[in-house]
Amino acid sequence: MTKTSPAKTNSGRFFEDYNVSDVLRHAVPRTVSGGERALYHALYPARHALYSSDEFARRSGLPKSPIDDLAAFHLVFGKTVPDVSLNAVANLGYAEGRWLLPVYEGDTLRAESEVIGIKQNSNGKTGVVWVRTRGVNQRDETVLEYVRWVMLRKSDLDAPAPSPVIPELNKVLSVDQLVIPQGLDFSNYDFSQAGETHRWGDYAVGEKIDHVDGVTIEEAEHMLATRLWQNTAKVHFDTTARPDGSRLIYGGHVISMARALSFNGLANAQMIVGLNGGAHANPCTSGMTVRAWSEVLDKAETSAPGVGAIRLRLVATAGGEPFSIKGEDGKYLPHVLLDLDYWALMPL
Repeated sequence: MTKTSPAKTNSGRFFEDYNVSDVLRHAVPRTVSGGERALYHALYPARHALYSSDEFARRSGLPKSPIDDLAAFHLVFGKTVPDVSLNAVANLGYAEGRWLLPVYEGDTLRAESEVIGIKQNSNGKTGVVWVRTRGVNQRDETVLEYVRWVMLRKSDLDAPAPSPVIPELNKVLSVDQLVIPQGLDFSNYDFSQAGETHRWGDYAVGEKIDHVDGVTIEEAEHMLATRLWQNTAKVHFDTTARPDGSRLIYGGHVISMARALSFNGLANAQMIVGLNGGAHANPCTSGMTVRAWSEVLDKAETSAPGVGAIRLRLVATAGGEPFSIKGEDGKYLPHVLLDLDYWALMPL
């Protein structure tokens, strides 16, 4: 006689499975190795000196070169996917992101999220969930935190709509909310090793920079990236999860590609310390050639020696004219893939 037992597999959470104030403690902790840096630089044309050279990092006041800020973000983000976005229709946006401590080889990171908002869509089939996520190291120190919101499917269409709770989020982080890594000092910054001579004072608010270069997105690189970050969202792997039968390229892959392309013109925008907001404007699929441009939104001095903060808008596109982003209707143009607003640190 065949015995049956309760299902042991995890089909993921659906919209009706979330409640405001839920705390999600994500599996599985991950110890960072030197391979993280090597793979990140293999996947993207990443060349920022602070993340490439221990000697450059030590000259800048750090004990050694940390892993790229976005690599740390992807690592923490990937932990959250099984609990937050396994059944997501789309990852909609980000806010209030702060990098609080550099992440070094040997650190072990884990993640936890709190549900801070929820709202069912008018179609009754999907809803939006807001979570605040923290990445924590082996010393229980928070290394980064951010808010993101995702659109999720409902499994039970008859499940009652919850009372909507929409969190109030800061549109922009102020400079005093940014955390400068302890010891960071750009007083003896080596511009020749960094690759460009442009410093904080050379950029003007309102200036736009076309980063010129482009990279064609390949399935193999995307699949390696999502597996590296243990991102298990079905739309990135299973071609039956999308009506058109294509794999959706992980939005973080587009972010890192655009950030790496921005080296040409912003080689000295070294550390990302704040994420004000971001939107994945249109889906990215294999075969698209990604290009990027940036706009300087703000600048501020910091208390760290030789260190200035620069607020940048980073836009990734698949075609179209540089610096075009929205139509007369206020909606993103079809070629715009990413619109990201962030703070970086740059030598004065």
